[in-house]
Amino acid sequence: MSIPTGFDELIHPATRLSVVALLAATEWAEFAFVRDSLSLSDSALSKQLHTLEEAGYVEIHKEGGGRKRRTRVRLTDRGRTAFEGHVAALRAIVEGAASAPPGPARSEARPGAAAR
Repeated sequence: MSIPTGFDELIHPATRLSVVALLAATEWAEFAFVRDSLSLSDSALSKQLHTLEEAGYVEIHKEGGGRKRRTRVRLTDRGRTAFEGHVAALRAIVEGAASAPPGPARSEARPGAAAR
């Protein structure tokens, strides 16, 4: 099976996919909102955002200083296009598997198939 066009290895890991999916639903998001929504630590989210920022998929905007520092994040146009392409590729993979003809390999892969 070939990997469909649009599949993005950078977005695919679960944490980054979750971050990008959350950002795709909004214009800007507060760092704390993303962190809390995904149950991530500050350092884990920072690492993922840095990776996405290096790829040009997110923009990070910091305002203020000290305890009043506010960090907001948004998906760039490039990031939104990559996310939409990745989602389409995942759908193609799922639809391809769902439409595959039944056969021994498929029935053996189902949990409990051997017990029948």
